[in-house]
Amino acid sequence: MLVRLASGDISKTVQQVESKWKAFTEDIPFEYSFIDEDFNAKFRKERQLAGIFLVFTLLAILIACLGLFGLSTFMAEQRRKEMGIRKVLGASLVLILRSLSMEFVGLVILAFLLAIPVTYFIINWWLNGFAYRTGIDPISFIYGGIAALIVTALSVVYQSLKVASKDPVEALKYE
Repeated sequence: MLVRLASGDISKTVQQVESKWKAFTEDIPFEYSFIDEDFNAKFRKERQLAGIFLVFTLLAILIACLGLFGLSTFMAEQRRKEMGIRKVLGASLVLILRSLSMEFVGLVILAFLLAIPVTYFIINWWLNGFAYRTGIDPISFIYGGIAALIVTALSVVYQSLKVASKDPVEALKYE
């Protein structure tokens, strides 16, 4: 039986419901619970799982950012002489930044396009386990892709600016 209680003295109201219950049925014991507590208990596991996913997601993002930062540092250092020659020949800072960053942006876009179907099927499989389903919003994928591109751009542009702002004579000194 479902009973809606008004706010106020809940213990008194529960005692009144129990007395009415016993008046109608003496054989069945009076047991009660609150729907909000039942609901919270049912989804406690999902909240714990969400917390674990959050920690590992942040850890994975941190490791990926460190890897991206290291790779962009390595690539910028490898192409330091090329950037020096481009600067001597009159290339603008924008062209130098574009030439260094386009490789990374292309790889991030490719990774994003490969991750979309995998992520969609995993989320769809997980959502099928619930009684009441919600749809998968495509805007979440778009936000994730934009965030990945922003992190990539910031990392690569930072390293590219470091290389491009150096004196080209230093890069070509030993040639």
